[in-house]
Amino acid sequence: MAIRILEIIFFLYFASHIPITLFIDLQALLPGHVFPQPLRDLLKWYAAEFKDPMMMDPPHWFKSFIYCEAVLQMPFFPVAAYAFLKGGCKWIRTPAIVYSAHVATTLVPILGHILFYQFPVGPHPGPQTLQERMLLVSIYAPYLLVPLLLLFTMLLSSTYNSPSKSGNTSAKKKKK
Repeated sequence: MAIRILEIIFFLYFASHIPITLFIDLQALLPGHVFPQPLRDLLKWYAAEFKDPMMMDPPHWFKSFIYCEAVLQMPFFPVAAYAFLKGGCKWIRTPAIVYSAHVATTLVPILGHILFYQFPVGPHPGPQTLQERMLLVSIYAPYLLVPLLLLFTMLLSSTYNSPSKSGNTSAKKKKK
C-alpha cells in the first residue's frame, strides 16, 4: 500500500512536469514569439511574484540545466508517468535512478545560488531577504525532494529492487 502511494506521487510529479516544462521552463530557451501572450504573462507574473530572475534572464549555467530538461528529461516524463500510474514496472528502476541522480545534482547549485548569490535589484529583481529566498527555495525544493524520494524508493524498495526469477536462475546456473 505504501509503495502505491509513492507511485501515485511519482505519477503526479512526472505528469505535472510535462506542461511545466513545455509552457514555462522552455520560455527561458526559446524566442518569446513561440509562446502565446498568456503564457508569457504567466512567466512574468511568476518571476515577479516569487523573485525568480533566473527564468527571465537565465545565466548560462542555468540554461544548460534547462537544455538537459528539454532534451534528456522531457522524453522521460511521459514514460515515467505511465510506469508509475501502472505501478510495479520494474523496468523503470534504472532510468529512474539515472533521472533522479541527475536532477538532484542540478538542484544543489540552483538552491545554493538562490540562498547565497547577491542578486542585483533590477531589471528582474531576485530575492533580497531571507523570507524571499526561502519562498523561492520552496518553489524549487520539490524538484530536489521528489527525485531523492524516487532514488531511495528505487534503491531500497523490494518492489523495485528484488531480483527477478530469471536472474536467480541464471546466477544458479553459473555456479554449477
